[in-house]
Amino acid sequence: MIKKMMFALGLLLVAISTQAQVTNLDEAQALAKKENKLILLKFSGSDWCGPCIQLQKTIINDPTFVVFAHEKLVLLKADFPRQKKNQLSKAQQAENDKLAERYNPEGEFPYMLLLNTDGKVLYKWSGFNKKLSVQDYIADINRYIK
Repeated sequence: MIKKMMFALGLLLVAISTQAQVTNLDEAQALAKKENKLILLKFSGSDWCGPCIQLQKTIINDPTFVVFAHEKLVLLKADFPRQKKNQLSKAQQAENDKLAERYNPEGEFPYMLLLNTDGKVLYKWSGFNKKLSVQDYIADINRYIK
């Protein structure tokens, strides 16, 4: 029993460490096409937005979601931190601004979009609904997986 638990934990750690997370749309699209995956674009204020932090902790970092995302998604994060110690490089900030201009002109946080490999929006989640479970997010995404 302990060996099985350690093996499962090892698989989870590998999935977390190799989870396909990228920082620009071109890279996300290329990787998604190559691996036949969808893109999950997440707009976050990682150091100031309470609902963003909760979404990250309860859904994105959940072991079930981590394994699912590793198999089915390319994660594209557009973070907008406010604290000086967390500031992004000018290049990354410009990339995130470009993503926001195209996909989040209203500046909603948290805000997630499911994209196909061409960057077309398939589904949107606005805000963080505490009533939605990891399984609810996975079910929403699975409707678009061929």
